[in-house]
Amino acid sequence: MGYSFATAAGAMLGPMEPNPAAQELPGLYRAVLDLVGELSASGDRDQANRLRAEAVKIYSRAWDERARRELLALLRRSQDDRTHRPAASHGLRQRFIRAT
Repeated sequence: MGYSFATAAGAMLGPMEPNPAAQELPGLYRAVLDLVGELSASGDRDQANRLRAEAVKIYSRAWDERARRELLALLRRSQDDRTHRPAASHGLRQRFIRAT
């Protein structure tokens, strides 16, 4: 009959368009996770957990321009919050020392 799978498949599939947002997402997500690590190491684990949860929520959806914009905004907002906030305490030991 002369059917060719390649011909039939080629007719159904159009050319893939590049998605620059999808190419940037892994790097943005890594930058957010680096900030999470810094927050956690400085004793601000609550903020680190909130930031990680929000990043995972964004990253696990479609890898599109919206996700790229949201990760960028989250990263900027978190960095701004960190620069405008006094240094976090270094855990229970630091709180104990200040209390005495």
